[in-house]
Amino acid sequence: MKRVIRFSRAFLPCAVLSSIIIISGIIGVFTRGINFGIDFKPGLIEEIRIAPTVLELTYTGSAKVSTDVTKNGMDIVISGSGAENRTETFPFAQYATIGDLAGQLNGIENLSAKIIASPDTPAENLFVNSAVSTVLTENPFRIYEGALPAASIDSVRKAASSFNGVSVKQLGSGDSRSYQIRLADTGEPGSSKKLQDDITHAFEQKFGTDNVAVIKTDFIGSQFSKSLVGQSILLVFATLFLIWIYATIRFHWDFALGSILALVHDTLIMITFITWTQMEFSTTTLAAILTIVGYSINATVVILDRVRDDMRLLDVHNFNEILDSALTETLSRSLITTITTMFSAISLFIFLSGSIKDFALVLLIGLTSGCYSSIYISSGFISFMRRNWKPEAGMHHTLPSKPQAKNVLSFESGAQS
Repeated sequence: MKRVIRFSRAFLPCAVLSSIIIISGIIGVFTRGINFGIDFKPGLIEEIRIAPTVLELTYTGSAKVSTDVTKNGMDIVISGSGAENRTETFPFAQYATIGDLAGQLNGIENLSAKIIASPDTPAENLFVNSAVSTVLTENPFRIYEGALPAASIDSVRKAASSFNGVSVKQLGSGDSRSYQIRLADTGEPGSSKKLQDDITHAFEQKFGTDNVAVIKTDFIGSQFSKSLVGQSILLVFATLFLIWIYATIRFHWDFALGSILALVHDTLIMITFITWTQMEFSTTTLAAILTIVGYSINATVVILDRVRDDMRLLDVHNFNEILDSALTETLSRSLITTITTMFSAISLFIFLSGSIKDFALVLLIGLTSGCYSSIYISSGFISFMRRNWKPEAGMHHTLPSKPQAKNVLSFESGAQS
């Protein structure tokens, strides 16, 4: 008969150990605080493109002339006193290159279009700097296309490295790539505008004044950041509640509470780790926590399913014997699943950087905690709730043990044949 590991002997010591770790985490939250990332703080979110200027527009007349560049074409809006109000439209389908486009623009009185790049540059990918007024003046209004080859994600991060808590993310690829810059607000009056000016100036120093275009700028207010924190907490609790409903329907109420207790344990262990290491808590970190919640309940359900089967098959007087048998039978599955998943997380941690590296590290802590809690925390709680358990009437000494059940089945199938 296969040797049964007495996991139940460690239920109480593991509960004490976990309690100490979690209490230290709670103390850490109040003394050190959680290092919330800019996802949960008020601040600046700016999308920029590092691209060469291909066309410059100037206007020297008395009217008001503005331009609007879309993916389909360019509009020149002329208005004001002494001018005929009208809109000149130049579709890119008709004017396919900046050479063709500049030739038509130069036909407008007092407007000059200067070609900076090759006249054969396609016009369909033109874009402008949203941080600059679209009203044309004697100062050159720059129009951009493509991307600078030297503007890689590493060089952009290096240009922004002087800012505390900055996050840089690449959007898109090739000539259409842009970069999302996130910076926390210092809370001082006018700090948002200063952050925007400072980050733009830093990129202009690195890549040149003519090569930086702001595509979009958003400011996250303090009210929104507080709302995001609240929604994240609500998301975790909603997930736990739905899992509890599922486990209650499939198993018994104490089994369901044990599985939820294990999930809460894993969540608090990860928060304890994040608190004491002062790792940045971002939406990526939250994703890692929710990933572990899903992973851990899967491992716990496998164990509980085996416990339910052993309750019908084993001839025992103590419920801990059922738990020990079920945990022993599922141990190899629990360890193999955890270790193989860890290989992927370790690869992410070693070969990547930034928020993905933090994601992998939290995932490793969660995987370890998930395997541990499925064996000791969930089962320990069920053991406590069923400490006075007795076999059902008529079951004791009537059902054979598992090895005997296999022999009986073999005999019956042989008789039928």
